[in-house]
Amino acid sequence: MKKFVIAALSGSLAGIVATSQIAGPLVAQEAKNNAGVYEQLDLFGDIFERIRIQYVEEVEAGELIEAAIDGMLTSLDPHSSYLSPNDAEQMRVQTRGEFGGLGIEVTQEEGFVKVVSPMDDTPADEAGVEAGDFITHVNGESLLGLTLDKAVDLMRGPVGSEIVITVVREGEQEPFDVSIIRDTIKLTAVRARTEGTSVVLRVTTFNDQTFANLQEGLMEQVEEAGGMDKINGVVLDLRNNPGGLLTQAIKVSDAFLEEGEIVSTRGRNPEDGERFNAGAGDLAEGKPIVVLINGGSASASEIVAGALQDHRRAIVVGTKSFGKGSVQTVMPLRGEGAMRLTTARYYTPSGRSIQALGVSPDIIVEQPRRSPAEEEEEEENNRPSRSEADLRGSLNNDSLTEDEIRQIEEDRAKVEATAALREQDYQMAYAIDILKGLSAFDND
Repeated sequence: MKKFVIAALSGSLAGIVATSQIAGPLVAQEAKNNAGVYEQLDLFGDIFERIRIQYVEEVEAGELIEAAIDGMLTSLDPHSSYLSPNDAEQMRVQTRGEFGGLGIEVTQEEGFVKVVSPMDDTPADEAGVEAGDFITHVNGESLLGLTLDKAVDLMRGPVGSEIVITVVREGEQEPFDVSIIRDTIKLTAVRARTEGTSVVLRVTTFNDQTFANLQEGLMEQVEEAGGMDKINGVVLDLRNNPGGLLTQAIKVSDAFLEEGEIVSTRGRNPEDGERFNAGAGDLAEGKPIVVLINGGSASASEIVAGALQDHRRAIVVGTKSFGKGSVQTVMPLRGEGAMRLTTARYYTPSGRSIQALGVSPDIIVEQPRRSPAEEEEEEENNRPSRSEADLRGSLNNDSLTEDEIRQIEEDRAKVEATAALREQDYQMAYAIDILKGLSAFDND
């Protein structure tokens, strides 16, 4: 027993010595790193003082410090930034769903401002701004070299004032100017309508109103149709939706899932990761769902599309989404300001990170661009044509009852409406055709 105790003590002593031998250099290295940080902070202080005292014009110290903070954050990634008290308040207002501006969601790429998506029924949308456009100048002033926040500041202004932006667009040989009148942007998060027997839920943003709008809109359309058994499915239109609140993306996904993971987030430290799961209940009661996405579908939109796709709850149609797979946390700072910091990446239920890759549709469907010549040709082809029924003295069809004739005419009207929709919105018509096919298959 004595030998055992001694051996144990010897082992403990050896462990202490070994630990000391390892910890010593680590502590020294940490002290050296800290000294380097303090030296850099001293350097910052020296530069700040020289600018404040010797710059050719007098500068405001607070603005210099804010610019330094913003530069530190924007050097990390395109989505981290400093929010001045005014910017922080504007962000809170925008989250509530009403704000002043052009109505575009933007990011920065290669020094220029890139349009993630124009928002529905806003000045930018009505002026023809498209997802993927690059804005190079505002009122003739170049945006190259400016931070994203400064570029956005140039685009802000009083409601009713005019702004001219210079746009570079893929497929266009030369940059061109677009004139826009600033307006108050009132976002309706979800617009619901019925096309034939399909309910279309157009989700424009993920703000505080999104889930409530979606639930209310779906129920109204189902009630007008005469019940869920009269509906063949739901089209969830997330095209040009720039995203928004993670909590709302989770609620919208949960609305159509009975169980399972919706999304997970993983930060720098493994213990900071979160996992969000669906609860029981499906607003669509198991009806087929088609999700429409495109290059303007970002962030929260991609969470919803990825979750419904991974659970095979929906068929995703359109083109590859934007690919913003990071989570930003807004942290209040002293003086009413805030900082927006990228704190995590999010992952779809199958473990996919869509950062820079986007969500790939199950069925790729491009929205065709039409030239004036094609539109003119279509107008020629759509001129009314005569049929047997138009001929004077033609025989009536006496083999069908009035109810049967009425049903045939109603079915024909639905088909013609879908054909007309195909000319206006090919992707939407394609989605509705999928629901029709699935409905016919289920009925068989």
